[in-house]
Amino acid sequence: MKKIFLSLLLLIGVSGCTELHLDSSQSSESNDEKEPFVASEDELVAHYIDVGQGDASVIELPNGEVMLIDAGTSGYGDDIVEYIEDLGYDTIDYVVATHPHADHIGGMAEVIGSFQIGSIYMPKAVTTSKTYENLLETIQEKGLSVKTGKAGVEVLEEDDLAILMVAPVRESYSNLNNYSIVLTITYGDTTFLYTGDAEEDSLSEITSNIKADVLKVGHHGSDTSTTKEFLEKVKPEYAIISVGEGNSYGHPAASTISLLEEYTSNIYRTDLNGTVVVRSDGVNITVETER
Repeated sequence: MKKIFLSLLLLIGVSGCTELHLDSSQSSESNDEKEPFVASEDELVAHYIDVGQGDASVIELPNGEVMLIDAGTSGYGDDIVEYIEDLGYDTIDYVVATHPHADHIGGMAEVIGSFQIGSIYMPKAVTTSKTYENLLETIQEKGLSVKTGKAGVEVLEEDDLAILMVAPVRESYSNLNNYSIVLTITYGDTTFLYTGDAEEDSLSEITSNIKADVLKVGHHGSDTSTTKEFLEKVKPEYAIISVGEGNSYGHPAASTISLLEEYTSNIYRTDLNGTVVVRSDGVNITVETER
């Protein structure tokens, strides 16, 4: 076992003992009632990149910062780097690895190695995969640190713009998918919800308000993630499914599509629509698709 992986194991048992550390600091300030939001020229632009059977989202925030949530499999690392460069950025302010499965973190080492990086958030979950070890090695080589992603962590809190993690709630799960970081991005009167591969066990524990206009559907549309109870809380107007064409898992499940259709007719799939781009001016939402 490589030294970097052993270091992480020690790190989880004893905080602050290596360069790579997990910071679980969080804020619990209450939200004051806001004045009605007036749409401005500033936009939040959410890119749901087509990375086959995987997940990768780039969010251009209206304050000029950029967030990356997941980075597909290793074969898509260069594509994601090129996509972000084409948007005109050399810095990623917030990187979120929702959980350490290869279809979510495979391309992340390449991305982190190619840009200036601000904060990195990962759940307190460990695997022995080579993909995971490579990511940790890249983080350490760049002298970066990792903050623990869990319910209650406020990534950003500004006027009319907030990023809040709402899961995972517990410290331990039997299924790695349930360690997935789930977060909301709220801009003005609009909210985007990202769910990683979180399944019913984790999603049912969320106590925060998760009503959202745009839902990144959990676990590629698997029937183990999106439930009636969950959708009753979210009530999405738009649903985005990141999924590979002709994948062997049968994603998205027909039952998930049927459930989503009870709430919205605006369902987009990267296997059918390619990369999906959603824009918000804080009031209005528009959607563009690659095909």
